[in-house]
Amino acid sequence: MPPRHRLVRLLATPALAAVLLPLSIAPATAVPAAGGGSPALVTTLLPREVSAGWLARQLVDGDHFERVVAGTVRPDQDLTVDAVLAFAAAATADDAGARATAWLARPDILADYLGDGTTEAYAGPTAKLLLLAQVRGLDPTNFGGVDLVARLLSLLAPNGRFADRSQSGDRSDVASQSFALIALSRTAAGIPQSARGFLSAGQCPTGGYPAAFGPTTCTGDPDATALGIQGFNAGNGAGSSGYAMGWLVNQQRPDGGFVSPGATEPNAVTTGRASHTLFTVGSSGGYRAFKWLEPRQLRCAAAPEQRGAVPYNSTGFDQATAVRATVQATLAFSPGLKGFARLSAAGAKPESPVLSC
Repeated sequence: MPPRHRLVRLLATPALAAVLLPLSIAPATAVPAAGGGSPALVTTLLPREVSAGWLARQLVDGDHFERVVAGTVRPDQDLTVDAVLAFAAAATADDAGARATAWLARPDILADYLGDGTTEAYAGPTAKLLLLAQVRGLDPTNFGGVDLVARLLSLLAPNGRFADRSQSGDRSDVASQSFALIALSRTAAGIPQSARGFLSAGQCPTGGYPAAFGPTTCTGDPDATALGIQGFNAGNGAGSSGYAMGWLVNQQRPDGGFVSPGATEPNAVTTGRASHTLFTVGSSGGYRAFKWLEPRQLRCAAAPEQRGAVPYNSTGFDQATAVRATVQATLAFSPGLKGFARLSAAGAKPESPVLSC
């Protein structure tokens, strides 16, 4: 049985985009090569382009990320998917996004991530890859030979839950349900009503969403709630996630940051996720979270190989955590978009720029 790759829980309104215009310091510019040849380097001051460029240069072999599991180096498809979505949000590093997408479509990589489709099939990874195919403008019914739409719908239980089919049990959660709703909202058939109802039923009485469905004591989780809001709102003209949004705003610290359960200080992953979602619903909390993140991006005072990265927290740069933190920060740095349900890589620039110092 292939190892399980668990879903890591992972854009803005026109009004708030106008507020953020002063932060767009300068567009990316090409530095000509010696002798007047084609551009050798593209530089930028834009936080989203700097972070996307840094992420692209961290890809192993230029097309994927890896992680260590029990002392063994394994491909990290989930983080690779997240990076491709971040490239699309930043509207740059499209060449890196294309390479990573091609890697994800390889049969061995695909089966390891999604399962074999019979005894093993995982809801979260299937939903995220369906979204990635849509964002990249590919045919989601034939991604590496897999019909992602049919595969995802085959995992819909009678109660509306998108559940794993696995010998090791069902570990689907709020994040996987949310990504399923987001991706299916972009299909002609739309979202099965039972699926939206199941997500809504999982909401805690206080308004937040828990990380996992069915806990004895329902405790809201900022990361899960940020995704739950986008999932519930996707293609939903008749309802709103205002109750959950209010809960999320109330979790924001005075400095604009967000704290993960059990932690004592804000981090870039949770703050980036929350900022991304709050922008999509027009909340000023998204801008406040943006302002927490922006000064934490490593700029010209940092070592050249770190410039553009966003450290996870105040302990400083750590390569092991900076990639995921920078992925989420990149989404928050890209306020002109509308969230995952409307994300597109169309028109993204191919280059992976570096910070102009």
